[in-house]
Amino acid sequence: MDEVFRALADASRRRLLDSLNARNGQSLRELCAGLDMTRQSVSKHLAVLEAAGLVTTTRRGREKLHHLNAAPINAVADRWIGRYHRERARALADLQTALEREPMENPTFVYTTYIRTSPEKLWRALTEPEFTRRYWGGVTLVSDWRPGSPLLWQDSPDAQPKDLGQRVLAAEPYRRLSYSWHGFQPEHAAHFGWSEEELAARLGERRSKVTFDLVPHGDTVRLTVTHDDFSPDSEMHRAISGQLDGSGGWPELLASLKSLLETGQPLPEPIPAG
Repeated sequence: MDEVFRALADASRRRLLDSLNARNGQSLRELCAGLDMTRQSVSKHLAVLEAAGLVTTTRRGREKLHHLNAAPINAVADRWIGRYHRERARALADLQTALEREPMENPTFVYTTYIRTSPEKLWRALTEPEFTRRYWGGVTLVSDWRPGSPLLWQDSPDAQPKDLGQRVLAAEPYRRLSYSWHGFQPEHAAHFGWSEEELAARLGERRSKVTFDLVPHGDTVRLTVTHDDFSPDSEMHRAISGQLDGSGGWPELLASLKSLLETGQPLPEPIPAG
């Protein structure tokens, strides 16, 4: 956490994070073009941000793309903001975001976390029902995890697994898992308070995909989750990022996964504010 605060103490590094927050997945060339800094200075600042875990990178052909990583910021929030008060803080942040937000043309969510476990156990946690139901809020993911196979959701042990149109795209045990994401369902309208017209508009969004990359890192595993292929200005992107009211998104779910593997217990259910 000391590295996080040291990285954030520099105004130039905060500007880099602001640039990535406005448009994630930028190359070094793109970051230099948007900021009044030399290429060498930007590279040095990015190295500090990567060392602190605030920036993570992916490859697109020969280009190295940089993404804002929210995991260290969430760790700060977990340490100093209780779950009850966090809902109030999130409500104020959501209001500011709604007032300031501009449409995103190519939204991408990238999140990197380090989990004290083995690649084998993390793979089991991502794919085996006895694990998924514990940190997915009681949902069991059902699949044979072969490319092209359906991925079904089972809401309770007695319920019939539901096919939401998700398919396994890639499965390399202990290294990489990728599958297509589901669209919004009718129950989301009641959950988020959408009108029929709002739900109809969100049902028109194209299907996105999520990819999990597992890399051994000492006695931990570096897990990078990349969720992309959204429609422009996607509401689903805001949902999985934890930006919609009542939705913790991937940050909360991955924190629960980390807690389960490291302590044996997922995160407790949040206490509603009010």
